[in-house]
Amino acid sequence: MNTQRYFIELSYNGTAYHGWQIQPNAITVQECLDKALSVYFRQTLATLGCGRTDSGVHATQFYAHFDLKFDTPNALRPSDPSRFITGINSLLPYQIAIKRVFEVHNDAHARFDATERAYHYHIHFHKDPFKLERSWLFKGELNIEAMNEAATVLLDHTDFSCFSKSNTQTFTNNCKIMEAHFQFKEEDLLFTIRADRFLRNMVRAIVGTLVRVGKNEIDLAQFKEIIASKNRSNAGQSVPACGLYLVNVVYPYVK
Repeated sequence: MNTQRYFIELSYNGTAYHGWQIQPNAITVQECLDKALSVYFRQTLATLGCGRTDSGVHATQFYAHFDLKFDTPNALRPSDPSRFITGINSLLPYQIAIKRVFEVHNDAHARFDATERAYHYHIHFHKDPFKLERSWLFKGELNIEAMNEAATVLLDHTDFSCFSKSNTQTFTNNCKIMEAHFQFKEEDLLFTIRADRFLRNMVRAIVGTLVRVGKNEIDLAQFKEIIASKNRSNAGQSVPACGLYLVNVVYPYVK
């Protein structure tokens, strides 16, 4: 039996799904993808994703890997795996779309080999039916300059326990954040954050705390104290999942 590992690049609107990872009694993106791949290739296949997005979170770029088995060691593999795309997409719900399928070496790992990830968080300020479940409607005013000043502080720290869900299975809460800032896109506010890794619920907790800065509920010194405390109860509430998008995942061997 011959086995070849493939990476699959996809995007999805997470509104109708309970996150990426398979869960009992709840529909997830991974469950839909695994079923589609198993039907298309006529063998039971299980993917492993580059991370786990929460319920309602979206992804414009997400990677997963799977191992395809061939009947004999010398079985002919397709020279152009991109021909899989149309067939797999036809088996997936409209909210999930395959972009690429390509061969990688058999030790390649969608989660552990990623060197960078980036998220966007979208905030809008006026009722808009076309942004429902795709952006967070914030009612009020925000001091964006103060929020950006606080966001730059994130680049000076590595331990982000204060922004992580408790009782997770991670061995460390250390992350290296390379970019974090707000900018206006027309009338909407976009937060961009890029790091080598992220903790569970980390981005939504960071945005929620920075919004407290923007509402003048806490100042820069208090924001620094929250990070130093390493205590999740000191940080702000997590903002709604609907505004969060995984937008970029970087691998040293993927262009």
